[in-house]
Amino acid sequence: MESRLYSDRIELRRSIEVRQKAGQTIVFTNGCFDILHRGHVEYLCRARDLGDALIVGVNSDESVRGLKGDGRPVQPLEDRMRILASLISVDYVIGFSESTPEALLSVLQPDVHTKGGDYDVQALPEAKVVQAYGGRIELIQFLDGRSSSGIIRKSQSL
Repeated sequence: MESRLYSDRIELRRSIEVRQKAGQTIVFTNGCFDILHRGHVEYLCRARDLGDALIVGVNSDESVRGLKGDGRPVQPLEDRMRILASLISVDYVIGFSESTPEALLSVLQPDVHTKGGDYDVQALPEAKVVQAYGGRIELIQFLDGRSSSGIIRKSQSL
């Protein structure tokens, strides 16, 4: 599993560049992925179906706290990355500490960047980066009623 986990952006870029030169389509998505659930799994399968390989960028613990608040993440970055790397739909996993994946996308330059259907392409901070290198953005519908925050709230009320 170690070969699927990356900490160096340039090293990952070299790996995916080989696949792109062979004509393969590389798909990227990102998120916190704190408490992996069915909605995450289905979303990742749909993202992977858009290409030949899927890269998942995972927010660092500090950036998750900034996005989700104190008490999050429930699981540390290393655990979240290892769990994601074990999924058959996921080919590569890399952590990032910024609040958005703009810098990571500018280095990796995947062919497709996916986000959940609740996003607006024009409102995505990373849209300009993806469009500048010639990539495209695809929105994927979420599975209703599935969220890490919802699972946490439910478990706290038990």
